[in-house]
Amino acid sequence: MKAQASPLKILVVEDSKVTVKVLTGYLAGMGVENPLVAETGAQALRIFRREHPDIVLLDARLPDIDGFEVARKIRQAEQGEEWTAIIFLTAMNSDEDLARGIAAGGDDYLVKPVSETVFHAKVRAMQRLVGMQRNLVEVTHQLDAANAELQRLSTTDALTGIANRRALDDFLSREWRRCQRMEKPLSLVMLDIDYFKLFNDKYGHQAGDDCLQQVAAQIARAAPRASDLAARYGGEEFMLVLGETDLDGALWMAERVRQMIGDLKVVHYATDSKFVAVSCGVVSVVPDGKHSIETLIESADAALYQAKRGGRDRVVAGEYGKR
Repeated sequence: MKAQASPLKILVVEDSKVTVKVLTGYLAGMGVENPLVAETGAQALRIFRREHPDIVLLDARLPDIDGFEVARKIRQAEQGEEWTAIIFLTAMNSDEDLARGIAAGGDDYLVKPVSETVFHAKVRAMQRLVGMQRNLVEVTHQLDAANAELQRLSTTDALTGIANRRALDDFLSREWRRCQRMEKPLSLVMLDIDYFKLFNDKYGHQAGDDCLQQVAAQIARAAPRASDLAARYGGEEFMLVLGETDLDGALWMAERVRQMIGDLKVVHYATDSKFVAVSCGVVSVVPDGKHSIETLIESADAALYQAKRGGRDRVVAGEYGKR
């Protein structure tokens, strides 16, 4: 069910009590009860900042600040997508006064005394504009939310909820350039679940999906910094990008993740420990013009292969450029 729109707020800025009574009577005839009222420009600006009215009926002549200056300050005080309809109501009737009012930020200009029929027509026109503005803002918010969700979905692995390959490539490219500028090390940890095909064959694909989700959650827990990223590289392979982290730090992180995954105690008959385990390959480099992301990934993959050949459930340090 669509939420009901909130009623419009109208602020009357007028120092004449007689005119205020006339205008509030006109508004009552339109179903607008108890409008906001200010007798001075300073009071009008205080009310505006506090109440954020939708329509301001503004006299050009006020005892302190003239209405033109009030209109300019209202426009300056509007925030973000906020827009306020301003109708000048004044006895100043020259063409120059009208042009001055519009230039100051007014949307319409009525010369007093104004008939109730004309007043109703002008206010209703502004009500329609305010309603259109509200709808536009709502649609814009909905589009922004939809675009944000599409962006999230396009960079998130559907099964595990962590970054996908696209997000990994984008992040790694940005982090590479940042570490290159700062002359800081960048490390990769490539992880692979040991004997995952046997796990799927034995326990079924649903259990396999559950296993991937649990492993991904542990890897993500280990990468809380803005310069870190946990991503699913493909299948049962994962990647940790560790910005401003040297080889020793990356090896410590990889060993911590390996232990965290072991602590899950997910039963797996094919491993030596009889629980799900991971093998990790770790490589670190200080990016410069002689290095490349592709070689860094290939080197991490080679280190992972050595961990597999060495018996699995272990962390192996690789060397950049060694494949």
